[in-house]
Amino acid sequence: MKNVTVTLEEEVARWARIRAAERDTSLSRYLGELLRDQMREEARYEVAMSEYLSRPARPIKQAGSRYPRREDIHDRAGLR
Repeated sequence: MKNVTVTLEEEVARWARIRAAERDTSLSRYLGELLRDQMREEARYEVAMSEYLSRPARPIKQAGSRYPRREDIHDRAGLR
């Protein structure tokens, strides 16, 4: 573990102390967990983006045909 000093605006610090207390943990542990979760989320995003970009591109139209209309691609009949 590494100790660090963090400077927060008073309102942010008050909010964070309340959230930590609601979870019955210290502010230090709460902030550490938030940062760890953010780090993991970014890592998952990077993996997902790399996997997506490694796939070959798929054509959305046949040669000589028109591009599909936006409404056809994003059909959400249940929302209309």
